[in-house]
Amino acid sequence: MNIKYAAPALLGLLGTALTGSAIAQGAAEGNGLPAEVRGSIVNRIEAGRNVGIVIGIIDSSGSRYYGFGRVLLPDGAAPDEHTVFEIGSVTKVFTTTILADMVVRGDIRLTDPITEYLPPTVSAPSGNDRQITLADLATHTSGLPRLPSNLIPADTANPYADYTVDQMYSFLSGYTLLRDVGAEFEYSNFGMGLLGHLLAQIGRASCRERV
Repeated sequence: MNIKYAAPALLGLLGTALTGSAIAQGAAEGNGLPAEVRGSIVNRIEAGRNVGIVIGIIDSSGSRYYGFGRVLLPDGAAPDEHTVFEIGSVTKVFTTTILADMVVRGDIRLTDPITEYLPPTVSAPSGNDRQITLADLATHTSGLPRLPSNLIPADTANPYADYTVDQMYSFLSGYTLLRDVGAEFEYSNFGMGLLGHLLAQIGRASCRERV
């Protein structure tokens, strides 16, 4: 779900406007980037499309990071490789990468039904005589909805912060699929969050630790 990660090797983006002096500082810090890339970033900040941007480059010569702008207006520090960005659904890429890695290692199979990894007291809906598999969660074809009906966040800016594992299990056990498993694509934050949780349980390590 909505997890916060540090920004290495990512283009991190933050909100709206920035001062001219910070733009100049960012341009100076990005001198190791190609001119067209540096110019594009500075233009985005100058136009008010982003507050701060970090670019990470990893190649055979090592790792390099370039920060532009601020982490907070009007006079926050310049962002760097240690800045934490809320990257939203980009975390789904991390989740499915962990899944692929665990499959390659032989820890699990894509075709494993999720019921193999749920507590005995928790059930999962099925359809067309087929159970939901790990692959179904990863490809948004499980039939599970985008969001669970029992998600009632205290803070809409961070809606998953107070959503518990018990709530997730309760929704899963009580949900009736509206279509057969694997029949159709439907983007599901709930399904991907469930996948991340199951992978953490199977690997006995959090997704952040696995990444």
